[in-house]
Amino acid sequence: MAHKSRKLIARGKRIKRIRKKIFGTAECPRMRVFRSNRHMYVQIIDDTKQATLVAMSTGDKEFDGSDLGDKCEQAGRVGEQVAKQAKEAGIEQVVFDRGGNLYHGRVKALSEGARKGGLKL
Repeated sequence: MAHKSRKLIARGKRIKRIRKKIFGTAECPRMRVFRSNRHMYVQIIDDTKQATLVAMSTGDKEFDGSDLGDKCEQAGRVGEQVAKQAKEAGIEQVVFDRGGNLYHGRVKALSEGARKGGLKL
């Protein structure tokens, strides 16, 4: 029988706990963050239509982070670019879904970059 680590189980519980309180609408969609060891992924999601409106990651072709040193700076740049794409799509305000991660480091840098780009979180 497969064994699931305690960290994954705890993260799943945190995700469920957060998602009970957060729901994205057309006026105020949900900004979902996924953090892997190498990349940061962001989606802006309308939960009523169950559709992704805007998506961006550090692994995308249009993301140019070659001049940036560490992962926090790259996450901040992704936040700025997502905010720019969201503005073009007519999105002014989002609900921030940190995806079970703690609000520090790369997740915090991404949200601050989105605020710097003009999104209201």
